[in-house]
Amino acid sequence: MEEKRLTWDEIVKKYPDKWVGMSKIDWEDAANVRSAVVIGASDDNDDFLRRQFAREDVVTLYTLPDNLY
Repeated sequence: MEEKRLTWDEIVKKYPDKWVGMSKIDWEDAANVRSAVVIGASDDNDDFLRRQFAREDVVTLYTLPDNLY
């Protein structure tokens, strides 16, 4: 996957209803992502969680389906 920084709104629009693995996160505050580099998107977060536990630079968050916006 290309290393391009996206805002959280762009991530949600591009990957609705998915677990998104991100790195190089710019946090808006303690709970909200301002922007990040997406390293993958999936229906489950198993791979991303394994990578987090292995101390890789990855955080996984879930995006809501686009029909909820």
